[in-house]
Amino acid sequence: MRDLAEYIIKQLVTKPEEVEVTEEESQEGVTIFVKVATEDMGLIIGKAGATIKAVRKILTIRAIADRVRVNIRLVEENPQVAAE
Repeated sequence: MRDLAEYIIKQLVTKPEEVEVTEEESQEGVTIFVKVATEDMGLIIGKAGATIKAVRKILTIRAIADRVRVNIRLVEENPQVAAE
């Protein structure tokens, strides 16, 4: 599941080398955490969330075939403030 999500996300962003996809399994199902460059966050979300919804649908179809529940979360990187 993680590999599919990583492949899709890397095709959508301008900096594929900065894409980090991790997978966490629990009793509720699989949660996939996606971290991208700050400037690519808008590309992943899309207009009115259309792009991320489409990615979720694709992963849901795969999850149904694997008989698991899937959730995808975008992880926002916290900018570090430089100490003066």
